[in-house]
Amino acid sequence: MKTRAWSTSVVQLSRVAAAAAVMVACMGQASAGLFDDEEARKAILDLRQKVQLTEQKLAEETRRATDESAQLQRSLIDLQGQLDAVRTELAKMRGQDEQMARDVAELQRQQKDAVQNVDERLRRFEPSRLTVDGREFLADPAEKRDYDAAMTTFRKGEFAAAQLVFVDFLNRYPKTGFRPSALFWLGNAQYATKDYKDALASFRALVAMGGDHMRVPEAILAIANCQLELKDNKGARKTLDDLVANYPSSEAAQAAKDRLARLR
Repeated sequence: MKTRAWSTSVVQLSRVAAAAAVMVACMGQASAGLFDDEEARKAILDLRQKVQLTEQKLAEETRRATDESAQLQRSLIDLQGQLDAVRTELAKMRGQDEQMARDVAELQRQQKDAVQNVDERLRRFEPSRLTVDGREFLADPAEKRDYDAAMTTFRKGEFAAAQLVFVDFLNRYPKTGFRPSALFWLGNAQYATKDYKDALASFRALVAMGGDHMRVPEAILAIANCQLELKDNKGARKTLDDLVANYPSSEAAQAAKDRLARLR
């Protein structure tokens, strides 16, 4: 707005100066015939002075307008520099925000992985619920691992080694939920190596733990077999009779009936 006003002023002053110049020229030509007196010369001098003042004013306005234009240009350059600096700062901040977002995402991923690793490590030590031979109980991971190792040895037919492993297992885990099953397979390993007295003790220990365990009827039949191997026929018959009386629906009871028929 200021520049436009200045332009208008310059135009007007230019027009005045031009008109004054024309008048001076015309009056200069006519002064020889019309104005010979002092008053005419004075009027011409006044007019010339006005033209000079107008030219000076025009020059001053031009200079001021030039200065203002230069100042405005410098201000625009400064403003452009400030805008560029702001854009650069914003771009830098956006880059920092994006990096921060990536860092946060990476930290969250690492935290999630760490939590999962801790959970997995805890699960390695936390007891788990198992069901073995019809009984449900809690067992530590190490406890299950050692029992499985003993069973693997037994299934390989390494009965002497299996005895050592099962005995060690029962000593290290005296209150284990695997105990009835471990006693049963220990007794079978001992019977396989013809260690009938120790086998008899293992099977009787299982029976003494509780009559509701699914291996008890088989253990009682195994007791009778040990007695027969030890030439205790009378004791074997009594054991078989008790098996038939107490567990009549079991497969072991059916086998006991067949044994009793042969013994009699």
